Amino acid sequence: LHNKIKAYSLQEGGLDTIEANEQLGFESDLRNYALSAQMLIDLGISKVKLVTNNPKKVVGLSGYGVEITDRVDVEVPPNDENLSYLQTKRNKMGHFLGSCS
Repeated sequence: LHNKIKAYSLQEGGLDTIEANEQLGFESDLRNYALSAQMLIDLGISKVKLVTNNPKKVVGLSGYGVEITDRVDVEVPPNDENLSYLQTKRNKMGHFLGSCS
């Protein structure tokens, strides 16, 4: 939590979310989906319709044996407050966000 607050402070200073994490010595996204996949499998769920814009979630879950039968975009309307963030997610992380031009 402490590092997340530091990252937000750096973002307020003009860095994007990826630059802030990298300046703190972290990768842009440290999440691992192994535990999530294992929980689904333990519950008898081996196929899911995934609601996400993040391609790493698709790869992460399917890489641990969860079949992604469909992926649904999360529609996030761009505005003055989130446009730069959404563009960073799309342009630097490959998120499926077509509406943030």
